[in-house]
Amino acid sequence: MEMQGIIKNKKLISQDEWDKYINGLKTNKIETNKERCRELVKEKLVKSIKKRTINLKKFGILFSGGIDSSIIALICKKLNLNLTCYCIGLKNSKDIEWAERTALALNLKLKTVTLELDKTEKIIKKTIKILKQTDIVDVGVGSVLYAGIRLAKEDSINTLFTGTGSDEMFAGYSRFENIKNINKECWSSIKNIYNDIERDFLIAKNLNAKLVTPFLDENIIKLAMQIPSEYKIKNNIRKYILREIALDLGLPKELAFRKKTAAQYGSGIDKAISKLTKKNGFKYKKDYLKSLS
Repeated sequence: MEMQGIIKNKKLISQDEWDKYINGLKTNKIETNKERCRELVKEKLVKSIKKRTINLKKFGILFSGGIDSSIIALICKKLNLNLTCYCIGLKNSKDIEWAERTALALNLKLKTVTLELDKTEKIIKKTIKILKQTDIVDVGVGSVLYAGIRLAKEDSINTLFTGTGSDEMFAGYSRFENIKNINKECWSSIKNIYNDIERDFLIAKNLNAKLVTPFLDENIIKLAMQIPSEYKIKNNIRKYILREIALDLGLPKELAFRKKTAAQYGSGIDKAISKLTKKNGFKYKKDYLKSLS
């Protein structure tokens, strides 16, 4: 993984060190001018991506057609970088459907794979072995990541960009809609993202791959937390300011403002776990996953 402040000597820092790092980025400054907010976020994202692609001849993006991966892809395309988008899913996967639609609209190079149930079970087993735990969410999201990295490595792509951090900073989760102090919850979410980072780090390390997270640039974290809550959620639309930025960059409105489900649902992995649970004679997904550990 490539992350300012979190990977040192190719090792992940501790939760306490992460908390200290994030606390050091806190600010009470508020940027009230909406247009300036949009321009600054766009500018800092471009700088973040430029900085992380300086020595890359080719790389990939873990792509779902969602707002985060689409913004990264749009910026990379405008910078004339050599990239390929990768998306995995099962039959009737919404992620693959929207990834294909978005790639077509933006003229992006996209590679997808539709997983069969037996292949998915093998991926789940490998993910559990790497993570050494069977949490349903971590296994679901981790399996998507594992399969996506494996797909990219078929093209000898070992460096992959992800949208990690965007949901936490820009109020992307449904729970944000029912919270009064959205930015306070954003800070809490950024701290809690350590568990996700650890999961992704373990999987990438196992596959000898590097994950790049431009949204977690310290300058973007600082800026995101200066943006008023009302710019992050508007008319019950989460990550509103990012969607406006995507429009500015040229993403069609239909794609910029569509609602997207989490990776384990959009890919169909969670539904696959449910099917495998029943197929193997278990009542609960947690029991089935434990049986694979």
